[in-house]
Amino acid sequence: MEKIERTAELPPREDVFEETAREGTRQKSVVIVGASSGIGYETALRLLGKGYSVSNISRTPCNLDRIRNYRADVSAGESLAKAIGEAAAAEGGELYAFVYCAGFSMAAPVEHAEEKDYRYLFDVNYFGAVRAVQCAVPFMKERGGRIVLVSSMGGLFPVAFDSFYSSSKAAVDMLVKSAALELEPYGIRVCSVQPGGTSTAFTFKRKIYGDAENGEYAEKVKLAAAALADMEQGGMSAGEVARSVTEAVCGKNPPLLLQCGGWNKFCAVAKRILPDKAAQYINKKVYKQ
Repeated sequence: MEKIERTAELPPREDVFEETAREGTRQKSVVIVGASSGIGYETALRLLGKGYSVSNISRTPCNLDRIRNYRADVSAGESLAKAIGEAAAAEGGELYAFVYCAGFSMAAPVEHAEEKDYRYLFDVNYFGAVRAVQCAVPFMKERGGRIVLVSSMGGLFPVAFDSFYSSSKAAVDMLVKSAALELEPYGIRVCSVQPGGTSTAFTFKRKIYGDAENGEYAEKVKLAAAALADMEQGGMSAGEVARSVTEAVCGKNPPLLLQCGGWNKFCAVAKRILPDKAAQYINKKVYKQ
């Protein structure tokens, strides 16, 4: 596994590292998958400020100082496993926390979606997270730690014509609930952070099928994709979501499912109360169907 060259390090900030030095312990180490941009980048920034030792795994390096960068493709299991192993080895074979921020989205009708596309989506959003958890846990079992998977409110409320994304995030939430049961005896806390619409470049990386591919659904796909883009770009900042991720990493007892912001917490409660038909009706209005 090729290690990506880091940018030059700045002199250590005394206010950041003083507490760790007083305790006579090593800095707690965190590996973030996807810290090169967006939510992962902002999370890395906050954890560095709190004195953590942070490593990034992605296809492109994170340009923050003091970050160790490792190149890997989350859809390739061996590549990801090797990168996590190398990141842990650089920290003396131990990890305190692992954060998974990788994601992929596609706007397409279920009827016409191509298998290669939705399989890739699940490889990135769900199976990549599974592989990452499997690889990270052995480095955390002795001392305990935190595993944080960035999910989405789309796992609670289906996104029109982005059904595979919603399905993958619902699967991530269930993975968190199940893994939490298994890992609790080892002192490993597992949390799913659920942002709603977030203003990042993720919006512009979404794969959107063209009119010819969408057939009779073409107009509806356009409306749904545009409504989703507006929701994201007018939504939370990456920094706000990163604050919740950091809370899950640093908190003594993070919740299983952590919604970002008051509005999303309200929506999660409403979802449990509303009949499915009512929730579906509201969803149709949101995505102009």
